[in-house]
This record gives sequence, structure tokens and C-alpha cells, in this order.
Amino acid sequence: MKQRIITAVLALFIFLPFVLIGDLPFTILVYIMATIGLFELMRMRKIAKYSLASILGIALLWLVLMPVEADMLFGRFLKSEVIMLAVMFLLAYTVLVKNKFNFDHAGFILLSTIYVGMGFFFLIETRNSEVNGLTMILYVFLIIWATDTGAYFFGKAFGKRKLWPEISPNKTVEGAVGGILLACLVGVIFQLLSPIATSVLAIIGVTVLASVFGQVGDLVESAFKRYYGVKDSGNLLPGHGGILDRFDSMLFVLPILHFIGFIH
Repeated sequence: MKQRIITAVLALFIFLPFVLIGDLPFTILVYIMATIGLFELMRMRKIAKYSLASILGIALLWLVLMPVEADMLFGRFLKSEVIMLAVMFLLAYTVLVKNKFNFDHAGFILLSTIYVGMGFFFLIETRNSEVNGLTMILYVFLIIWATDTGAYFFGKAFGKRKLWPEISPNKTVEGAVGGILLACLVGVIFQLLSPIATSVLAIIGVTVLASVFGQVGDLVESAFKRYYGVKDSGNLLPGHGGILDRFDSMLFVLPILHFIGFIH
């Protein structure tokens, strides 16, 4: 626990200034974190880090992370068209190496780039938003941290019924509910101090949704690790694991809040 706290404090001191500054420094940091996250997934699948396939995967990830306005950077090609070209090159690679890198590998890389890219793309979009970008980032991370904290302590104190033992044996129904309750409390306090919704009732509804999807994101990452037989996605953060271990909830929360129009 001591190591987890020290790592969390150090990571916060590194991450927070970039969040506050925003713009290009923050975007570069997000690109780095997303790239590490994709490498973590490819390592689970035992795809060589410096292979042509992984390079194509990183290129595809960076294309996904580019802003919507990136269409202007490609001249006559749209961003979506360039992404499709990258997909075609990745599939063509399966032929060039005579199925040593096969369709399953290609499918894994494509889904991984979407999985990692969607959350980090919306992290950049949220921070660069002209309307409450920084405030929204703080709200989302506070809700995620409150959910994790509430789930841990409520689970320890009251947990009896397993939530999904085949995927995450330590998670309980009581812990999940406790995470939602603490997230709602934090959301209401945030709304009172810095209003971001039309009413307290609205912020409770959004917070419940964010907390639930955050826990789903956590379970998705747990399912990956259990399937591939690893304890953590990486070892970049001692006591916490890798980038995906820390941002798995965010990968689901930010997209859903954009999809419902809460963040725009």
C-alpha cells in the first residue's frame, strides 16, 4: 500500500502539470501514454515490439488519436481514408510473411488500436475543448477515483456477493454499489463548487452512468489480463501496474460522456 501511495503521488505530480498546461504538451503526453498502452496489449499477445506489424499498429493508433480537423492535413485524403489504407497495409502484411503474422494477429491489433485510441482520443478532445475542458477532465478523474476508492472500501467492509468471479475474483456487488454511491457524493460536491450540469439531479444521473461504465472498463481490462495470464498490463507504475491498469476506466467513461453530449 505504501508503494502504491508513493507511486500515485509521484505520477500525479508529473501528470497534473500537463493537464493544467493543456495544448501541445498535453497532447504529446497522451500520445506517449497511448503508445505505451498499445505496447502493453501487444506484449500480452506476444507480438514483437519492433516488428513491422507493431509499427503499423502504432501508426494506426496515432491516426486514430489525430483531431477531427486532421482531414485538412491529408490534402485530398480524409482521415478515415488514411486509416483504411493503414488497415489494408496491415492485412497485406499477413500475406507478405506467409501467415507467420496471421488474420487473428491483425484483428487483435486493429481492435487494440480502437480500444486504446478511443479513450485517449477523447481525453485530448476533452482537454482541448473551449468549454470547461479542464473542469471536465478533473470531474471525470475524480469520479473514476471515487468509484475505485468506494468499491475497495465498501467491498472490504460489506462485500459478500461476488460481482464476476470468473473475471475479477475480488470484486463484489456491494463494492460496485459503494463505488457508485461515493462517486455520486463526489459528483454532487463538484457540482456545488463548480456547476457543470443543469441541476444536481442531472449530475447524479451522469455520475451513475460514468461510474458504471468506469467499472465496466475495469472489468474489460481484467478480462484481457485473465485471458492472457498476466497480473498487470505492465510495470511502468510500481504498485499500480501499467498504463492500461490506470486508465482502463477512462477508456470507457470519456467516450460515453461524449456520446451522450455531456462533454462536447
